[in-house]
Parts: sequence; C-alpha cells; structure tokens
Amino acid sequence: SFSGHGELCARSRETKQFLLTGKEALTQFPSLGAPGGSGPGQGHVKQCELLQLSRKQRRLCRREPGLAETLRDAIRLGILECQFQFRSERWNCSLEGRPSLLKRGFKETAFLYAVSSAALTHSLARACSAGRMERCTCDDSPGLENRKAWQWGVCGDNLKYSTKFLKKFLGQKRIGKDLRAKVDIHNTNVGIKAVKNGLKTTCKCHGVSGSCAVRTCWKQLSPFHEIGRLLKLRYDDAVKVFSTTNDAVGHSELAGPHRHGHSGKQPALPRPTDLVYVEDSPSFCRPSKYSLGTAGRTCSREGNCDSMCCGRGYNTQSRLVTFSCHCQVQWCCYVECQQCMQEEVVYSCKQ
Repeated sequence: SFSGHGELCARSRETKQFLLTGKEALTQFPSLGAPGGSGPGQGHVKQCELLQLSRKQRRLCRREPGLAETLRDAIRLGILECQFQFRSERWNCSLEGRPSLLKRGFKETAFLYAVSSAALTHSLARACSAGRMERCTCDDSPGLENRKAWQWGVCGDNLKYSTKFLKKFLGQKRIGKDLRAKVDIHNTNVGIKAVKNGLKTTCKCHGVSGSCAVRTCWKQLSPFHEIGRLLKLRYDDAVKVFSTTNDAVGHSELAGPHRHGHSGKQPALPRPTDLVYVEDSPSFCRPSKYSLGTAGRTCSREGNCDSMCCGRGYNTQSRLVTFSCHCQVQWCCYVECQQCMQEEVVYSCKQ
C-alpha cells in the first residue's frame, strides 16, 4: 500500500541495468499492478485500481484522467535517472534491496525521495502541457505571455499545477513529528525545488524573414537529466542531521553541524536545497539486504576500479566488438556503412 509515505514495493528482480518490466516502483510512488494495465483501451478508473494507492489517493486518481499513466511515466523516469547517476558508484540504484534501504535514513534513501518527487513533479507538468491530463493544460501563470504562446502553437509546462497537486497527493500538510518523517518530507521538497529551479524562460521570434519584431515567451522545464545531475551533486554534499528543539517556536526541527562562517550557539539549520540523512551508509561492497554488492560489476581501470572493487582487485577480459564504420551517404537518401571489429578490454570486480 502507498498509505505509508515513502513506501516501496519493488517486486521485480533486476536482471539488467535499465531494464524495466513495468512493475517497479520507486519511493513516493504507488506499486504498479500487472504489466499492461495502462493499455489504451482501458479507462482511467480501471488503471487507478491497478495501482496500489491509499483511499484518498485512489479518489484523486479517479478524478484525474491521465494521472495513472503519468505515475507510470514518473516511476520509469526516476528509476532510469537514478541508475544513470549512480552507474559508477558502489551503490548503483539497483532495485534489489530497495525496500530495506527505504526503512533506513541513509544518503541513498535521501536521494531516492528527492529523485522520485522530482520525477513526479516533472512528469505532471509535462503531461499538462502535452494535453494528457484533462484537468490542466498549458501554464497560465501571470507575468508571461503564455496564452499568446499557446496561440503560436507552443505550450508552457504547468509547474504551478503539478507542485500544488503533488503536495495534495502526498498529503504533506500533516507534517510528521518524528525525525525520520521530517527528513523524508525535507528530501521530498528538495526534489520539487530542483525542478522549480530548472524552470527556464524560452522565447520564440515571429517576424518577416526571421526578424524578431514580435517575441513570445513561456516557461519550460529543464531536461530531467539536468535535474538528476543537480540532485547527485546535492547527494555528494548531503548533510547529516539530528532533531533539536527550537525554543522560539516551541517545536522540534532538523539541525546539522555548524557551517563555516556560522555564528551563535544554536546548531545550523539545513538549507532548503540540502539533502539530509540521519545515519551513515553501509559500504555496499558485499551482498546484503541493501544491495547485491559490487562483485562482477564493470569498472574503469583509470577511474573507479579501486573504489568500486573495495580493494579486492579486478579481472581483465578482452573481447571483440562490432561497430559501424566508413559510413558514406548514398544518393539519395540512405547511409551505407561497413562493419568493423576492434578489441575491447573489460574490467570487472573480483568476488
């Protein structure tokens, strides 16, 4: 069930990196039911029933045609970006061990919360502007000529709607009192802010012979790769926090180590853009309930083999690789290539 905030049910075994079966789920998202449940012939109400949602979320899903499909898109987007960003790390965002990982307060858990909320925010905004959601459309925020942009055939990404809906969907008004709940909500908001910070103003010129006599501007989201790269940097600089009581406001809040230049007796508060965690991560070197370990993982001899292989050393293997070469454009409309072979050296961590 998705009723517990941040629950994950990774039912599929990951057999190959970037291979998705349609049943995976990432933190913040409902577990998916049987694959193929989002076929074009099925109504959105049936698609919502196939997702494991809380009662409130199922009600919202039924009222929002297009939401179930958008949830599935967001799950895949978040998984692929996480695996891409951690492809060279000991923990490679494998689906194996993720339920156990999400029960802890590691840096990796923080990244999962952030990347999943960012993926849903991004997917919702794009679904609105692409016309896949019935209750929202192009961005209509004041201050930019979004309506005029729509008349010219372009559509601003509706981040305003997606962030408002996401907080309602996740039920963030009920802020948790315990440390882990505060940490999870904080990291969820870091993901949402990362998408907001990537919002760019795009302009299009209209005029005779390409002149810019008339210019229309609208808001457009950054590619999700840029957001993923930003969140990975936040992961690298994540802040370990604890709970402290703020006498001025009378309730507990997150606090971290003193920063350089910070004065006063009170501990430093984490910034809204900081990923935060509460306990140190395992090494991920050996198989555990959190990951499969690094044995057999490919690595770069000049780059990360020493770190990834955890001092166990690595195997070297040569193989022949076929690739297209000596390509030429033929009249009129196709490219003709030869097949070449070259030897490639592969390094993989020892057991």
